[in-house]
Amino acid sequence: MNDELDPLAKAHLDTLAVRAGQVRSHEGEHGEPIYTTSSYVFDSAAQAAARFSGDEDGNVYSRYTNPTVRTFQDRIAALEGGEAAVGTASGMAAILSTCMALLKSGDHVVCSRSVFGTTTVLFTKYLEKFGVSVDLVPLTDLSAWQAHIQASTKLLFLETPSNPICEVANIPKLAELAQAHNCLLVVDNCFCTPALQKPLALGADIVIHSATKYLDGQGRCLGGAVVGKKEPLNEVLGFIRTCGPTMSPFNAWVFLKGLETLRLRMEAHSSNALALAQWLEQHPKVEHVYYAGLPSHPGHELAKQQQTAFGGVLSFQVTGGKEAAWKVIDSTKILSVTANLGDVKTTIIHPATTTHGRLSDDDKKAAKITDNLIRIAVGIENIDDIKDDIDRGLALL
Repeated sequence: MNDELDPLAKAHLDTLAVRAGQVRSHEGEHGEPIYTTSSYVFDSAAQAAARFSGDEDGNVYSRYTNPTVRTFQDRIAALEGGEAAVGTASGMAAILSTCMALLKSGDHVVCSRSVFGTTTVLFTKYLEKFGVSVDLVPLTDLSAWQAHIQASTKLLFLETPSNPICEVANIPKLAELAQAHNCLLVVDNCFCTPALQKPLALGADIVIHSATKYLDGQGRCLGGAVVGKKEPLNEVLGFIRTCGPTMSPFNAWVFLKGLETLRLRMEAHSSNALALAQWLEQHPKVEHVYYAGLPSHPGHELAKQQQTAFGGVLSFQVTGGKEAAWKVIDSTKILSVTANLGDVKTTIIHPATTTHGRLSDDDKKAAKITDNLIRIAVGIENIDDIKDDIDRGLALL
């Protein structure tokens, strides 16, 4: 569709977040409807055959075609600048679906060590059972990525900023490396969202989202998304159609409502997180703060180039070990002790025993997941209240 026919072709992110993807029915509804149907009625046997074969566009079965889910897919694709998107049942389902669609036995993956713990388990335990080999490398060491690429390497996978220590990958450099070796660069953009960072514009081939996090924004539903060019996304959709890790229409509708306020929330999260990181960096009971918004962070300048702000997640090490970290966490009265992030409510967790608890001690050490590390996903409450709640525990150390 050319720009004259598509009024959103040159629209800004805030407009796309509210308007992209919606196609009103004959009822003329202003808001997006929820299509709670498992199947669809065809006009004829011939139309049914054409829909099932793909010769005619249209809805077939809500495992892989649903108008509400399609609206979400079109909207997140527009926000990320992708040709297409596929909604999934969770963020992990998005990663699994991508891998199952694009990899086969004998293929090889290079993955950052600095990813969500469950992502590491998926690659190193489950995919390897089916003959896909994986090498884990330091996120910021380009030479390590280069050294581990083989003739059979098909994917380079990473998060940036990383979970939980906020390392920053050089996306354009890794994109050049992937292209030179005929690999696909897959970037988990969960921490930034397209409001702060657009990996596809920086050279990535595929973007992964846990829609559960910032795309929802209020901790209500599980979901995921895969965004990129049509060709690989068609393969991902084929896996969804066959195997069924599908996004529900209700959850898609919730995510659409979340996207409408995405940039506003991400600005508020980022502002609060920067203020908290600056305060923690000066606190006598804090040994180190991991947040790319701090000039002391080794990825600060790179993050300034790739991101419009620094996001809402930070981690810090307290004086003492696990006992001290748990004391700080247990002393909070306002913050939510939960592993989820991306919520308007601030959450706090101990990564070494929760989100990354299934990693071996060696893998935790390599990923810098120490016993005294605390991760905070900073919400949009008043920043002074957040500080006071954390200081309640720090004062006891």
